[in-house]
Amino acid sequence: MSHYDTNLEKNNANYVPLTPLTFIKRAKEIYPNYEAVIYEDRKYSWSEVYKRTVKFASALSKIGIKKGDTVSFLAFNTPEIFEGHYSVPMTGAVLNTINIRLDAKTIAYILDHSEAKVLVVDRQLHIEVKKALSVLKRKITIIDIVDKFADQSKCEKIGDLEYESFLNTGDEDYGWKMPEDEWQAISLSYTSGTTGNPKGVVYHHRGSYLMSTGSAVAWNMPNRLNFLTIVPMFHCNGWGYPWTVPMLNGRTICLRNIDIKKIFELIDKYKVTHFGGAPIVLNMITGAPETDRKKLKEKVYVLTAGAPPPSIIFKKMRELGFEVMHVYGLTETYGHVTQCAWNDEWNEFDEEKQNEIKARQGVRYPNTEGISVMDPETMKEVPKDGKTIGEIMIKGNVVMKGYFKDKDATNKAMDGGWFHSGDLAVMHSDGYVKIQDRSKDIIISGGENISSIEIENTLAKHPSVSIAAVVAKPDQKWGEVPCAFIELVKDKPATEKELISFCKETLAGFKVPKQVVFCELPKTCLLYTSPSPRDVEESRMPSSA
Repeated sequence: MSHYDTNLEKNNANYVPLTPLTFIKRAKEIYPNYEAVIYEDRKYSWSEVYKRTVKFASALSKIGIKKGDTVSFLAFNTPEIFEGHYSVPMTGAVLNTINIRLDAKTIAYILDHSEAKVLVVDRQLHIEVKKALSVLKRKITIIDIVDKFADQSKCEKIGDLEYESFLNTGDEDYGWKMPEDEWQAISLSYTSGTTGNPKGVVYHHRGSYLMSTGSAVAWNMPNRLNFLTIVPMFHCNGWGYPWTVPMLNGRTICLRNIDIKKIFELIDKYKVTHFGGAPIVLNMITGAPETDRKKLKEKVYVLTAGAPPPSIIFKKMRELGFEVMHVYGLTETYGHVTQCAWNDEWNEFDEEKQNEIKARQGVRYPNTEGISVMDPETMKEVPKDGKTIGEIMIKGNVVMKGYFKDKDATNKAMDGGWFHSGDLAVMHSDGYVKIQDRSKDIIISGGENISSIEIENTLAKHPSVSIAAVVAKPDQKWGEVPCAFIELVKDKPATEKELISFCKETLAGFKVPKQVVFCELPKTCLLYTSPSPRDVEESRMPSSA
């Protein structure tokens, strides 16, 4: 044994489990009177947010919530769900944030599978939640969020408790708990899979801490930033920003619903410096009428993730004063784990080439140990030629603990010592990754693999196209052919023939859509991802297809 391993053990002075819970405690101690969370006319300082989270944690403890229990939140982006990111783990329990767009059957499944003991729910969601509770085979404690800024006049009471009154049953001097081990679970998020039941993804305190610090470094986030919550806090814990922003003494401005006019108003009123949003949100911002916009006084930094964005979106956002960085990640990786980090030599390229580079998923975050594109059968890295397709593989401290109560799925996902993302990509000579498609969304036509994303990006460059989604359409001769669903820009008509001809200018013949359907595209994943090809296929595919 080396001298470096002798009489140099861990102790309480030199080793403390990593946890983002320390961020809010530090903010309260150093910046007690600074504004922390803003929602409509509600404004809380750090001392007030801290007091509220401690009291809610105490109230949960009083009704028996303890280490290893699950507390679910079904809520919009309001202060309550922000506070839940601290109050729930302060008891040792695990925070389960549920997608507000889910149906009653799926909500019931999540509450049952997670063994939730408490559900904190916005009263506006009463219809689906009451249906879910009616089929749940056990009783759980229900705490209603009553929001005077939402239209809840016709919303029925769900539980016997109400958030504010429940919070006030707690004690300000409650001795909340640090995790005994940084590997201890902090949150549980369910994937949205298109078939079968969703899987529960478990995060630990260590990963959440490292995601917060890594995000701050990768995005060059300054102290005292003003962060607008467009990404829902139910998805990947809002990409971890309910923990990251307090670490930087930033202000969190809550946005309950997507409203482009309100986004511009909040940016102007609170000098918003940063926000995240799916490409479809950016599309809505750039397509907003002049009457809904306000001229930006300062540059606003934006992260976009989800479905790979068309390169044209970077040009449109820059013209409005937004600087967009493309990132990539999954629920299983605490959110984003790669970024399209910019190299100065690219400034010499023309605008179209720069935008093409910005659309790449890029390279690993500082908190990510490994990103590679591999052949999933051989687990060997594909050539860095920008052409050979493989699967994105990830490893590091921000890969989930595993799937809740699903050992087989966990082992399969981690096979070979890497997390298998299911995303198909190429790697360029500089090591930058570019997604081609989800493995389940590749169109196979006459033996040729066709990326739906490549076709969508081409269509998005047409001035009349607002949103494009491409899916596989069954074909007797070729097996599958591309079918495009198009939502047009208002007052900019286009025909099927025109769009097909436009694609023929740059795409190989077998990649050109064989049918174009004009419609309003579903936006069920609006706050995080663009509608997936399979979502579109299931809801919009013509009966003749």
